[in-house]
Amino acid sequence: MSMFGGGFGGPGGGPGSGAVGGLGGTGAGGRDRRQGTSTPFAGIPEELAAGVATLESREPVHPEPDEPFSQTPDSGRLTLWSLLSGRPGLLVAAAFAVLLEALLLQSGPYLVQIGIDHGIVAREVPWLIFAAVAFLVSVILTAVASGVRIRASGRLSAYATRDLRVRVFAHLQRLSLDFYTTEKAGVTMTRMTSDVEALQHLLSEGFAQFLIHGLTMVVVTGVLIHYDATLAAITLLLVIPPLLVLSLWFRKAADVGYNRQRDTIAALFTHLSESLYGVRVITAHNQRERSIVEHREVVGGYRDANDHTGRINAVYGPGTSVIGLLGLAALLLIGGRMVLNGTLTIGELTAFVLYLNAFFQPVQQLVQLYTNYQQARAALGKLRGLLHTSPAVREKPDAVPMPPAQGAIELQKITFGYDETRPVLRDVSLRIAPGETIACVGPTGAGKSTLAKLVARLYDPDQGAVLIDGHDLRDVTLDSLHRQVGVVPQEPFLFAGTLRDNIAFARPDASEALVDAAVDAVGLRDLVDRSPDGLDTILHERGQSVSSGERQLIALARVFVAEPRVVVLDEATSSLDLRSELRVEAAIQRLLEGRTAILVAHRLSTARRADRVIVVDDGGIAEQGTHEELVTAGGHYAAMYATWESHTRG
Repeated sequence: MSMFGGGFGGPGGGPGSGAVGGLGGTGAGGRDRRQGTSTPFAGIPEELAAGVATLESREPVHPEPDEPFSQTPDSGRLTLWSLLSGRPGLLVAAAFAVLLEALLLQSGPYLVQIGIDHGIVAREVPWLIFAAVAFLVSVILTAVASGVRIRASGRLSAYATRDLRVRVFAHLQRLSLDFYTTEKAGVTMTRMTSDVEALQHLLSEGFAQFLIHGLTMVVVTGVLIHYDATLAAITLLLVIPPLLVLSLWFRKAADVGYNRQRDTIAALFTHLSESLYGVRVITAHNQRERSIVEHREVVGGYRDANDHTGRINAVYGPGTSVIGLLGLAALLLIGGRMVLNGTLTIGELTAFVLYLNAFFQPVQQLVQLYTNYQQARAALGKLRGLLHTSPAVREKPDAVPMPPAQGAIELQKITFGYDETRPVLRDVSLRIAPGETIACVGPTGAGKSTLAKLVARLYDPDQGAVLIDGHDLRDVTLDSLHRQVGVVPQEPFLFAGTLRDNIAFARPDASEALVDAAVDAVGLRDLVDRSPDGLDTILHERGQSVSSGERQLIALARVFVAEPRVVVLDEATSSLDLRSELRVEAAIQRLLEGRTAILVAHRLSTARRADRVIVVDDGGIAEQGTHEELVTAGGHYAAMYATWESHTRG
């Protein structure tokens, strides 16, 4: 089960069962999965039906993954080569096209030399025609090679970034709750959006262009030496050392600048996400102007980071241009004297100038490409850091499936703290019999919810062990555990989609009969009957179209469909009005029949119905017993109950 969704999966609804099948295809009962949007589907107008059918016939099919989801942490390396090498056929085609394009691009100056020396100077028209026709053929072949290269590199980039997005998303699903407690949602969104897009931009076009221009510089250097080694050496020695120094400076400055840029765009996404989710609170407290001011500051930080990288580029770009022009001036001076002395032909000098210009044109392009590379490199570092984040709750390599549980739970001297220096629970031991309902009560921050999360293995204890039917939870597979332990959080999360989709979330293949039984068991029939499309009614984002009590009932129905053996309810009625609380409590009673249950109780009306009450305080269990026994004992629970009863009567 998931604290976010109220259930991981029931029997037959595990990984690879089609819970997420992409945009197309049909789900349980043959329903179109594309209905799972935030607004109802009104149908396709008749005049557009034929065109839509044609488009759908051309849509690619995205099959189920080759391998099911694994709890094993991601151990693969993330490099540019690992992204490209997954499809060797496309990589070879792209590399061959790059090499051919780079060679064909350098045929032009040589053909110009032939046209000048053997055609114009020698007044030989056939040679001039030959040079012109050959030039035209080389242009056509270059265009063909360029087309093949763009097609192959584009497909390679699309596949690589798709695989990367799935890999990162799978790792996010694998990470434990402590990661989401400490990491901001906007930062995580940036990893999946802006950072992956920076890599996609480099792989789709930038990487191929980088190779083309790099090969061009190598080929041109060889051709220049072939024409005149002395002239080539003098020209390149005047150019390459200052260009190398400038490039090394740019690399160091760009590393800092683009890492800062990735951090500031993550802060921008974070503030935007938080502001959108909290817009009701912002409006209710009249803090819209303050929110705008804060966002202006965040955007200003991103602008400052862009200004910094812009200043770096403003030095590097013109600097390389000046170096290139000075080299060209030196070539004209030295090469011109060689033409006058008769040691170099006018055609060879022209070709030399064109080739030298071809040497510096890539330098200008490489400035922008290197900028893209630095952005992608910074993004790659951020993604690599995310993938190297290990989940706190890890499945052992030799973990075994937990057999069908009877529901006996034992906590053996548990010590745990979200911060290791400040334990929330200390040396806690507890036994719960199969089918017994335990209510956990106590002051805020005493560790009630923490104890429940340890039973669901959303966290692992720092010391001690949690056992179900004698099995240490760290020795069994997470999948088999979460199938048998259901969680209903204090604030249940509903997904965009139909009412049926949310109820059957833990078991997408659940039968209509089981879904209907869950609806009746938890008291949702009134909601279904008054909804315009019944179970096919679309719920708004995060379930805003239903009340808090109805959201809680849907979460209970979700667990009912999952059919776990152990149920954990984390203050399921704390935020409800009296009428909704009574409905939810009645649903809870039906849900818990025959199941072991741990109820984190804020309201003691829930606690007094439990088989046993434990009072959690000061990091341990202060008292335990039945409601009547604890009231008679006159301890912590009796004082809490007397205070609650006086407020209820008042």
